[in-house]
Amino acid sequence: MIGLRIWSIGLLGTVAAVIASYLWLDRPLAHLAHDAIAPFHLFDKLTLVPDAIVPIAVVAIAAIGLRGLTGKPLSRLQSVLLLCGLSLAAADIVKIQLKYAFGRTWPETWIRNNPSFIRDNVYGFFPFHGGAGYDSFPSGHTTAVCTVMTVLWLCYPRYRALYALAVAAVALGLVGADFHFLSDVIAGAFLGTSVGWISVSLWEIAARRVRPDGETAAKTDRPT
Repeated sequence: MIGLRIWSIGLLGTVAAVIASYLWLDRPLAHLAHDAIAPFHLFDKLTLVPDAIVPIAVVAIAAIGLRGLTGKPLSRLQSVLLLCGLSLAAADIVKIQLKYAFGRTWPETWIRNNPSFIRDNVYGFFPFHGGAGYDSFPSGHTTAVCTVMTVLWLCYPRYRALYALAVAAVALGLVGADFHFLSDVIAGAFLGTSVGWISVSLWEIAARRVRPDGETAAKTDRPT
């Protein structure tokens, strides 16, 4: 119940932050990024972190899945990598449905001559509109990096500073390059964190209740 209470508070906080950003921050930041920041291509490069995560996750799922068919137990690292990949796949499915449900336009015109805030002064949500031009919310890149980093945050807490740095870099790059509104990034961060957290929690529940010998486990462990 404590975990659900914390998640619910986080959801309310995210909704409040998204509304505040939508009303007062998204448009000024989009103009700032377009006029003063976006020309510095460093911000574009910061958004490449999630692009590298996805193929690595696919390879990890395939390789570790095949190893599982041999009947050999997985190492702790292999278990965590598998959980990262599966969590990322789940987050991607949820993200696609949310993008369709919210139907938000982009800050800039990037794909298929999409309507945008900077070029066309189109700003808002168009629920269930569909189409690539209405896929800005939530941010998929932020969702991806937060999903994986949350799993690692819980399973290997020693390196939390690096995980936080990776998330901050992606968020800064997305807003600085005018790829996303700040509220898109906020929502994506909550979605990714939620999926990663839930994935680890479910894994722990399974680890407590089922042991290789079929007995109920009394000890709570991270993926092993």
